[in-house]
Amino acid sequence: MMKKQFVLFAAIACFCCISCKKEKLAIAGSGWQEIAIIDKSSGLVEWKHPLDDGDECNDIEVTPGGHVLFAYLKGAKLINRNHEVIWDYRAGEDEEIHTATRLKDGSFMIAVCGDPARIVELNGDGRQTKEITFPTLIFNTHRQFRQVTKKDDGMYLVPLIGKRKIIQLTPEGDFKGSIFTGHDLFSVKALGNGNLLVSCGSDNMFLEINPANQRDSTFIIDRVQGASLRYVAEIFLYQNGNRLIANSSMYSDDKSSPLLIETDENNDVVWTLPFNREIKNITAVHSFFE
Repeated sequence: MMKKQFVLFAAIACFCCISCKKEKLAIAGSGWQEIAIIDKSSGLVEWKHPLDDGDECNDIEVTPGGHVLFAYLKGAKLINRNHEVIWDYRAGEDEEIHTATRLKDGSFMIAVCGDPARIVELNGDGRQTKEITFPTLIFNTHRQFRQVTKKDDGMYLVPLIGKRKIIQLTPEGDFKGSIFTGHDLFSVKALGNGNLLVSCGSDNMFLEINPANQRDSTFIIDRVQGASLRYVAEIFLYQNGNRLIANSSMYSDDKSSPLLIETDENNDVVWTLPFNREIKNITAVHSFFE
């Protein structure tokens, strides 16, 4: 009897521990010289880290261990909440880094704009374990790409800004075709149904594309019910199908639009982050609980 009571108590304690965790958002933005963590329910900034002059952050995540991973134009870093550097991967001369992400196996991926462009994978200690190179045929390094994605099958998806298309690369770096969108590009995410969710930056929209049948199955979303879309940067995907849109107003004189917009599968707005004087622009967002 005592054993059953102990198991029940432990289960209740575990449930309470999980349920008391709060959703936090790691945020960053082009033109904003800080990265931050906010409490989603209140919108209050709980942690900030300054960027050096000239740095630009377009990708940020928080690891399961609570460390902050971010790209900063001339490199990518993993730091702890005390602002101590765990590792720092530096870009080469005439290179830029706008992608820094943790892969499902716990390793990391960095995408480097340059000639040639590179995709680099690192182990948990920040040591390089893999590198592939590829041409972009875009000579303005800053106009090559922002957020690169690695799919579960190992394929890399690279949204080329200057070419307005997504190229697909094998795990070995071989070219496997492209998807022309005709739009400005920021990021591409693989959906569970095989489609791709594409953020279209200054075109103020996002797309859902079936790469196998693009002509008849491209859905253009240029408005949501309850808010105005500005520069559509990263879109974080929730497990329930909701989308959290980084809605930057960096190219607009109207700063009244929400900084973040969460929509359901019907594109109805269910939450927004309104104007906040501590936050300039958001182009990268990552949700986590603690």
